[in-house]
Amino acid sequence: MAENFEQMKTLFWVGVLAAVFGVLWWKGQIQRLSAYWHQTVEELKKCTWPTWDELKGSTVLVMVSIALLGLFTFVVDRVMFALFNLI
Repeated sequence: MAENFEQMKTLFWVGVLAAVFGVLWWKGQIQRLSAYWHQTVEELKKCTWPTWDELKGSTVLVMVSIALLGLFTFVVDRVMFALFNLI
C-alpha cells in the first residue's frame, strides 16, 4: 500500500514536471533558455582567467586582509569596552 502510494506520488510529480516543461516549450521559453546558455558559454570563453600563482596570491591577500580587519575590530571593541566601563 505504502509502496503504491510512493509510486503514485512519483508519477504525479513526473506528470507535473512534464506539463510545466510542455508549457514552457509551447511559450518559447526553452529556446530562450538555450540561447541564454549558449551566449553565456561564448562570453565565458572570452574571459581571461587568473593563473594558479595569481589565484594563490589573491587568496593570501584576502586572508591577510580579513585577519587584519578582524584584529582591528577586536582592538576597537576592547578599547570601547574599556572606555564605557570607566564611565
